[in-house]
Amino acid sequence: MTRTSAVSLIRSRTLSDVAEYAYAATAPAGSRLIFLAGACPLDEQGNTVAVGDYAGQAAKAVENLRTALADAGASIEDVISTRVLVASARQEDLVTAWEVVRDAFGDHDAPSTLMGVTVLGYTDQLVEIEAVAAVLDAPEAGPSPSR
Repeated sequence: MTRTSAVSLIRSRTLSDVAEYAYAATAPAGSRLIFLAGACPLDEQGNTVAVGDYAGQAAKAVENLRTALADAGASIEDVISTRVLVASARQEDLVTAWEVVRDAFGDHDAPSTLMGVTVLGYTDQLVEIEAVAAVLDAPEAGPSPSR
């Protein structure tokens, strides 16, 4: 099934190009918004994976984000914004997690906020990724009009 993304990324010509993401994004009226809970680095049994490893936890959180998106009928290309939470006060740790997330999104560099936080909800959790996505669902095929 081929589907066109509802998301339009907006790049500013007047703001710095240092940021590795679009500064804004839009979705047309009538698109279905999907608000995703924070994707955590948990395995199928609910255990935190890659303990102590910011990059490993970011990779697992991205994997879980992809699964949640697919379950909602969306993909990474439908994400309109993200918030990446990293349990650290060290900028290097934030950058390590961000690089994994950025690489996973590739050319679809949706607007994002990267934040260092004190603690996250699961034991040994270092990374969490929140996202909002927008999709244009195909109109449902109804009965053919009678003549």
